Amino acid sequence: MKTNAVRVLDNLSIEYELREYEVDPDDLTAETVAEKIGFAPEQVFKSLVVRGDKNGVCIAVVPGDAQLDLKALAKLSGDRKSEVVLLKEVQPLTGYIRGGVTALACKKDYPVYVDENVYLFDVISVSAGVRGTQILLSPDDYIRATKATVGVIAKSQ
Repeated sequence: MKTNAVRVLDNLSIEYELREYEVDPDDLTAETVAEKIGFAPEQVFKSLVVRGDKNGVCIAVVPGDAQLDLKALAKLSGDRKSEVVLLKEVQPLTGYIRGGVTALACKKDYPVYVDENVYLFDVISVSAGVRGTQILLSPDDYIRATKATVGVIAKSQ
């Protein structure tokens, strides 16, 4: 399936692999996705839509087994404070539904912040922009495609 996220990678000549899995609408956690695609939870990165008090909406990308550190994200993004947007705002802001949010090809070109643990792996997994499909690619290619800033924005759950 060619999603907008995949088209972005194609346009940048970035190599990737798509991995599909059975979706359980009642369990969209990154840990479950990781199990279904045969990856460790910390290798599957989840994308969260966040709003900072100064710089507005951004996408925070953290390992599936971690939690977003809102204070650390605020510091990295130049905000005083940040908060995850309400679920009802996610689709109007990004064009994606819960369980299918990706930093690639959002409705607007939001700033992207990725936790530094992305560099622990040769290959990471991120949503392809739809539930049931993950993109496997190198961290460097993902950061290049999303124009991400990398820093410490995750904490243990």
